[in-house]
Amino acid sequence: MHYWSDAECATIADAWRRLGSLPAAVAEVARVTGVALSTEGAKSALNIRGINAASLGLPSACYRGRGAVTRKPLGNAPAADALMGVFGATRVDAAADYREVCEVTASAPTVAHDLRNAPTANRVGQAIDDTAILREENRQLLAEVTRLRHGSLTEERVRREILKLAEAPSRPPDWLLKTDSERGCYGVPTLFLSDQHLGEVVDPAQCGGVNEYDLETGRKRWRRTIEKSVDLCHNFLARPQFDGIVMALGGDGVSGDIHEELSATNEQETMPTVLDLADLIVWSARELRKAFGRVFVPCVIGNHGRNTKKPRAKGAAFTSFDWLAYQLASRELRADPNVTFAIPSGSDASWRVYGHRYAMTHGSQFRGGDGIIGPLGPVFRGDSKKRARNAQVGQAYDTLLVAHFHQLRMDARLVMNGSMKGYDEYASAGNFPFEPPRQALWLTHPSHGITFSFPVLCEEPAAAAGEPWVSVRAA
Repeated sequence: MHYWSDAECATIADAWRRLGSLPAAVAEVARVTGVALSTEGAKSALNIRGINAASLGLPSACYRGRGAVTRKPLGNAPAADALMGVFGATRVDAAADYREVCEVTASAPTVAHDLRNAPTANRVGQAIDDTAILREENRQLLAEVTRLRHGSLTEERVRREILKLAEAPSRPPDWLLKTDSERGCYGVPTLFLSDQHLGEVVDPAQCGGVNEYDLETGRKRWRRTIEKSVDLCHNFLARPQFDGIVMALGGDGVSGDIHEELSATNEQETMPTVLDLADLIVWSARELRKAFGRVFVPCVIGNHGRNTKKPRAKGAAFTSFDWLAYQLASRELRADPNVTFAIPSGSDASWRVYGHRYAMTHGSQFRGGDGIIGPLGPVFRGDSKKRARNAQVGQAYDTLLVAHFHQLRMDARLVMNGSMKGYDEYASAGNFPFEPPRQALWLTHPSHGITFSFPVLCEEPAAAAGEPWVSVRAA
């Protein structure tokens, strides 16, 4: 039982005088103090102290004003009718104002002046207490919805107001679209980087000892991939000349927490890993700019970087840590005119190198496969559907870039990327084919399209000691 102090009674009385309704006064004080109070208890405590409607200069009906208090939070006449019907009042017309409702309530024959003999009035009083509380909760929820609506994240709002970036480019830079001379020009290299899964830990004891991975290993493999790509393009081709390089980022840069086992075994939390990813992207773009002069960086998000339990179609980019890392890297490099990012709001990116049309998607939308053909079935089906859809809307492409499956396959129509992470416990348990950590690199010629292709090994392979350069098995 709640003990009513003189101060509480004075507060209730003041609110009753101001609001003209005891239930509304009790509801207001309960909301402010956080204490569960009842109208019946308040009236009893006030009566003991000689405080009643007459002493406060209010109409004699203790519950005068209740009709207005009821109708206002419920917001419609039928809901008010449901409560007013308990009083025996006539139907409240939708056009009636609050004063008329109060008069109807006050004159209702079943209203009891003395609440001790009015159980019906008590029930309605408690109901009105509840509606007053619900009214306040509804007000707070509406305010929160309005705040979220006004503060909803869009790519351009994040870029302009949070990251302080200019509008995202709508097309690749001009140097990708034309060349002054083909003499001595090999074209434009494209380095496809994806599936680094930074932060994940691969235990060699759980995958047959064929791979070991942690955050530091991921950094080393990333650096070697960049350095080896520069080496392949500049030291394995005669008199190399390049208009620039495309560094395509295919997603899954971070391990994320989409699976319970990852949350339990990741080396560090996701947000610090995002900073690692952004730093590596910035370092890579600067190194490639030194070697090739200009860098174009198209990006798509993966599935591991999402911060929602289930994949989303709407606003997927804005709930992805991949997208955040891309934006941070773009912000860091915004002053460099020779580094251009293209970060779409959707799941696909598209661009042209000279006349060759590229599209890139992470690949998690392609599902299925079996133990014989692996991911080729779902990827080929997905490519066929995407080509048909894109052709219908004037976005046809020549080559599709797909990550996600950690299996390297390169041809003129489809490039499936390997992974920087390499073989792991999941692949071992599923008896998937072994593949070392590697990424795709190729050249796009101004006239001939895709020409040279170079798989880039992310780790230095172990030397085959003592083996001749070629051998024939004896009969």
